[in-house]
This record gives sequence, structure tokens and C-alpha cells, in this order.
Amino acid sequence: MRPERGGAVRVRAPARLHLGFLDLGGSLGRSFGSLGLALDRPATQMRLARAETDRVTGPDAARAAAARDAVRGALGWIAPLAIDIEHALTPHGGLGSGTQIALAVAAGIARLAGRGLAAGEAGRILGRGGRSAIGLHAFAGGGFILDGGRGAAAQPAPLLARLPFPETWRVLLVFDHARVGLSGAAEARAIAGLPPFSAALAAHLCHVALMQALPALAEGDIEAFGAALGDIQARLGDHYAAAQGGARFTSPDVAEAIATLRAAGLRGTGQSSWGPTGFAVIGSPAQAESLLQALRARYADRTNLEFLCARGNNSGADILDL
Repeated sequence: MRPERGGAVRVRAPARLHLGFLDLGGSLGRSFGSLGLALDRPATQMRLARAETDRVTGPDAARAAAARDAVRGALGWIAPLAIDIEHALTPHGGLGSGTQIALAVAAGIARLAGRGLAAGEAGRILGRGGRSAIGLHAFAGGGFILDGGRGAAAQPAPLLARLPFPETWRVLLVFDHARVGLSGAAEARAIAGLPPFSAALAAHLCHVALMQALPALAEGDIEAFGAALGDIQARLGDHYAAAQGGARFTSPDVAEAIATLRAAGLRGTGQSSWGPTGFAVIGSPAQAESLLQALRARYADRTNLEFLCARGNNSGADILDL
């Protein structure tokens, strides 16, 4: 065991886009399989410190407290803690808020206790990563991620590929603060109620992911990458439409904003997870800023909408001793 660290740490955990499952049918013995991307913003950030009594302040305090209790029980380390949540992702927005806040708590406690705790093991303790491990792998190392889905073993999906997201590319995010996406039991029921996921659809998605999206990303080809991502998103959006009011997007306002971006020539667009957050991948900072300002002007009367430009996060969570 490593010696215990100082009395306080700050943890900053990236948001993630979940860009789609590759095989919900599981005809080969593995289900799901996911694509995703870690973002530099928005982010979850918290300070954890030794204290005289337990205390959790800030947004999403209840989930942080539940994670604290689970991790302390697993590690057998019961020192009182003050957890101050400085920034948190909006719950059920499609950016992985629950996983990131839980992993941030776990990483902070492990650091204070002088214990090693890999993201995968933390996910097992916290009950995270059952269908997709994109959030776990985003926390551990960032980047554009392909996971291998869930097999017979009760463990998070293995990391199959992690590619750096190009430094000059941007992701334009579209938030609808009036809506929430599916999660938890509701998500499980929605997946169970979807039409059969054909082997032909799974084969097409895997083909596009392996032979178009990943190579294009490795070569910095925004046009080919956007085409691949747009294809994957469109086909999955059609499959999930029955659980989303008959549409590819949870939010009609987000759908309209994304349609505006597609009319401007962008192809790498879609919805993260069950939404409502939408996104567009853009090949340059200047183009991203121009489109950001255009959207803000065009939808100024939609007070439920928010627009933000992000970069890829290629390093995962930051843990700083204070």
C-alpha cells in the first residue's frame, strides 16, 4: 500500500458523448459495444478533504454521498470527508453525469487513502458501466473510444481502441434545459421495448465504425469522419425513434438546431445517448465559433436552448493534490 497523501484533492472529470451502440442484438454472444468521446467541457469538478464529520455540498450531492459510502465500504477506509462539488453536469442530459460524479468521488477517496483504484474496478463497486463503459474509459484516459460490449462475464466492457481527438477539431453542443433523457430503469425498459436489432444493422454499424470512422479520425479526415458518424447516428436514431416520440431526437428544438447545422454542410451530427443533448463535429476553431454565434443569434428566443463549443479531452480526469 502506498503511503497516505495529503489532506485534500481536487478532481476534474470530463463529460462524454455516447455516440451509439453497435449491436443491441448480441447474436455473437456480446451485446452493446459503444463509440464515445471525452470532452474538455463541460466537466464535473469537486474538492475532497479530510474533515471532522461527513459533509457533501453542491449540485448532485445525493449521488456523490451514495458513491462515497460505496467506495469507503469497498476500501475499508472510513475517515470523515468533506466533499464540495464545484461544478456538475446536468443530470440525464446525455453527457454521463452520474458516472462522472461517482468516479470523481471514487478517485478522490482512493487518492486520500493512498490506495490504487482503476476506473474499471471503481465502476464495478459503483454499479457503473453495465451496458456501456464509455464513461469509465473517458475518465481513465479520454480520447475517442471504442468498447467491446458486454459478454458473459459481469465486468465493464473492455477498451478496444482509444484514439486522440484532433486538437483543431471542435464539438458544438446543443443543450435543451427543458427536457431530460432516459436513464436507469426507464432506459432499460425502453431498450427492451425497441424493435429487434438485426444482425445486418449491427454488421453495417461495425463496418462503418471500423473501416470508416476510426481510420478517418486517425488520418484527421473530418469529411470522412463526419460522414461515418452521421450515418451511424441516423440509423440508430431511426431504431430508437419508437422510444423518442417517433423522432431521431428527444428534443424537437435540438433537432431543429442540428438541422440548421446540417444545412450549413456539417455531416457529423447527432444526439448523445438518449439526449436531449445534440452535437456537431467541426473541423476548425474558426468555423466552430462562426456557427456558434449564428446559432445563438438564430435561437435567441429559445431560452431553453444553450450552445457551447468544446474540444476533445485526450487525457481523462485530472486529480490534483492540494
